[in-house]
Amino acid sequence: MMIWTLSPNPKPPKTYSVKKSILNPSIMRRLTTELHLGNIHIEFAMDENDQSGGGDEAGRTTRLSTAQLLNILASGGLRQIFSYSGFTPGPARFGDDEDSDERDDQVYGVLGFGRRGPRRRGPPQYPKVPSDEGMKLMRSGVFGADPTYVDERMARRKSLAERIMWRELGVDVYGLHRSKTRSIAQGLIPGSTPDKIIHYDAKCYSGQFSDDGNFFFSCAQDFKVRMYDTSNPYEWKYYKTVDYPFGSWTITDATLSPDNRFLAYSSLRNLVCLAPTDPADSTDPTVLDLSATPEGRVGRGFSARSGFAVWSVRFSGDGREIVAGTGDHSVIVYDLETRQTVLRVRNHEDDVNAVCFGDRYSPHILYSGSDDSTVRIWDRRSMGDRREAGVFVGHTEGLTYVDSKGDGRYVLSNSKDQSMKLWDLRKMMSTAKFDTLEATSYGTGFDYRFELFPEDYYHPHPHDCSVVTFRGHKVLKTLIRCHFSPPGSTGSRYVYSGSENGKVYVYNLDATLAGTIDVQKVTYHSRPHKRRYAPTAGDEKWKTCVRDASWHPNAPILAATSWNGWGSSTGTCTLHAWNNNSSRDEGDPPIGEGYDSQLNPLPDFQRIAESERWREDEDGWDALGY
Repeated sequence: MMIWTLSPNPKPPKTYSVKKSILNPSIMRRLTTELHLGNIHIEFAMDENDQSGGGDEAGRTTRLSTAQLLNILASGGLRQIFSYSGFTPGPARFGDDEDSDERDDQVYGVLGFGRRGPRRRGPPQYPKVPSDEGMKLMRSGVFGADPTYVDERMARRKSLAERIMWRELGVDVYGLHRSKTRSIAQGLIPGSTPDKIIHYDAKCYSGQFSDDGNFFFSCAQDFKVRMYDTSNPYEWKYYKTVDYPFGSWTITDATLSPDNRFLAYSSLRNLVCLAPTDPADSTDPTVLDLSATPEGRVGRGFSARSGFAVWSVRFSGDGREIVAGTGDHSVIVYDLETRQTVLRVRNHEDDVNAVCFGDRYSPHILYSGSDDSTVRIWDRRSMGDRREAGVFVGHTEGLTYVDSKGDGRYVLSNSKDQSMKLWDLRKMMSTAKFDTLEATSYGTGFDYRFELFPEDYYHPHPHDCSVVTFRGHKVLKTLIRCHFSPPGSTGSRYVYSGSENGKVYVYNLDATLAGTIDVQKVTYHSRPHKRRYAPTAGDEKWKTCVRDASWHPNAPILAATSWNGWGSSTGTCTLHAWNNNSSRDEGDPPIGEGYDSQLNPLPDFQRIAESERWREDEDGWDALGY
């Protein structure tokens, strides 16, 4: 007989204790990382008097897979049995007692644990699309070229050939057609058909181009960062691979120095690795300990043995410092020359999942996004009271990513409330006003890793100070990232995000959808199934989750890094270029071919994938898009 013991745990959340566990250590490590159960620990024990349970007739131990355990933990029965305080039964989430006051205290998530959400009634109140504020920004000239009044009124859409003709003729270049010339590049949104599909044997977590477009790196769950020469953005060359030698779970983030000489990358530890990008330099990476204070002591709340998780790391514009967001709710600035932490603030109320500098030319303004649903603005020139300069309030769930436009004014954030928001620094909320709010009391408490967001339960934050809200993509399973499109190749006309449904969503500034890149569709069956292994639950289904995407700064090319494959157990980096929606071309090599991590062709992958898709689709080659 299996005994389940749940009791209050004085230790921080996400801790577990085990008695005579029937779970192997690797599963317990994964649960420690993946489950948030509040101040609860679970003990798995076997009744010593019961010799029949937990094993087979030969006395061998029966082991549960992670999927089976999560199914048990998330079962409806346990949700109704346990609640947050004292494990007393509470009403079901959508129970019969619609008017019960107890609903205000109901909490959700796996096993029903999470933040408390307020009572809400009525249909969801989604923001207006197109956004009026977004339309003003599109006409301001700050985000790309504005279409002319005549074309807007007549709803004209000129072809690319016609716009190029006017540019080449130079007719009235300072008049009406000047805007046509500026708008040529920004209309070239990459298509779904991939130029290349780079396969990894582990989930791919992030990938970014350098600021000059000559370099690309991708991070995978096998604790490796691969680097590529992209000076010709259409023909990549493999550069080198660096390792995180003592990683935990995965590489969480990476950042490239402004001069492209060094790469800093992190894992779920307090250590950041700093590796040279020179392929001729094979030295081990330098290890930076972000838990040490300027006096050399280990910071309060840290453990020299266990450390803390670094979720996000970014280089400053001058390359002298890095800023990091951590799992102990802190923002850390680390000086690379002195090898010391020069700033550590711990004002957030939950994990800091994303950080960035506000201005690429100045290290003073910092942004941080947290699971407490806020974006906080830090001005290092005025931190005598160690308080933030202001707060962006508007998300109702935790944040997964924060990106700066680089002009010290506009900021973009992605959130588990299934929205992306644009912020203006001039509209931030003051700390005095923020102190009067219950800023974390508006969420449903759902667990984005295992559950679907209850969209019919969405209501806007009553103190939302964002400029534009973008909806349509799915921020589930993992910390999905969002970005501004680059000024060089798009005029900063768009914002874009990955999505759990296998797509990249590209939005206009008015919150309308400019285009999508369907990675799931174009990579489906792009690698053979390892049939020699016994499939686990869900392994037979091809799944794609685009976790990150990067738009080349000088060309209409986008690279999407994804969890991709059978059971979403492997990864890909797909290269998408603007090709006027063509599904094939006459160039060499052909588009859509598969490659390994070092860009060696995989003809077996291509041949088997084509035969699989032919066999499964009754329309034959229509499944390939031909």
